[in-house]
Amino acid sequence: MTVTPIDLFGSFLHLDGDGRVRAERPVFDPGREGWQLMTFHVETDADVHGDHWEIHTAADEVVSCLTGGIRLYLRPERPEADEADEADEALADEIKLTAGTAVIVPRGRWHRIALDAPSDIMSVTLPRGSRLERRTGIEA
Repeated sequence: MTVTPIDLFGSFLHLDGDGRVRAERPVFDPGREGWQLMTFHVETDADVHGDHWEIHTAADEVVSCLTGGIRLYLRPERPEADEADEADEALADEIKLTAGTAVIVPRGRWHRIALDAPSDIMSVTLPRGSRLERRTGIEA
């Protein structure tokens, strides 16, 4: 096997259950098995689908800010509701991440990211079962 550098901004790393790690095209597939490590350079909230809530049902997610600054919002936990409403926006917990910090988003917790500055972000999760949901009250 040839060992070569990997462009983390041009590839996702897939960590398979059998111990293999592979660099592949950066495509997020919610049907994929195995862990996925993703690194992004982001300039605007649109780069982090800031107009959507996101959930990962198969595993926790590590979200790390490598450079810049981001805010991670956790939607309030409401077991009886599966869809966001405008009250969720006002009650969301905000966590500020600066360069070199990370947070673990619990499995099954709706969350979203907003930028304080252009940033480099790295995340690790199991993509299987992940979903996006458009935020209410957001212009199309």
